[in-house]
Amino acid sequence: MHVNLVPFIVLWALLAASVLVLIVWRKMVANNEDDTLHVLQGSVAQQVTVAQKLEVIDKWGKILTVITLVFGLILGAAYVYQNFVQLSNIQGA
Repeated sequence: MHVNLVPFIVLWALLAASVLVLIVWRKMVANNEDDTLHVLQGSVAQQVTVAQKLEVIDKWGKILTVITLVFGLILGAAYVYQNFVQLSNIQGA
């Protein structure tokens, strides 16, 4: 049994690239974050907005990271299994 893994590798690479994009995006949003405490209305609203954006980015970052990791492990296991079956067929022939 030989399955072409290239489409799955491309999908995994796209998932990994999306995680990297989220990392860069989070870094850019975090640069706007002000770690000091402000009590003026305008500053508070901006801090809340940035914090909400960071929460959303973090949520999706965690989800995509787990999906990418699990998919990569499954892809690696499929590659090892495919090579194992191929080698056992050669030796048993």
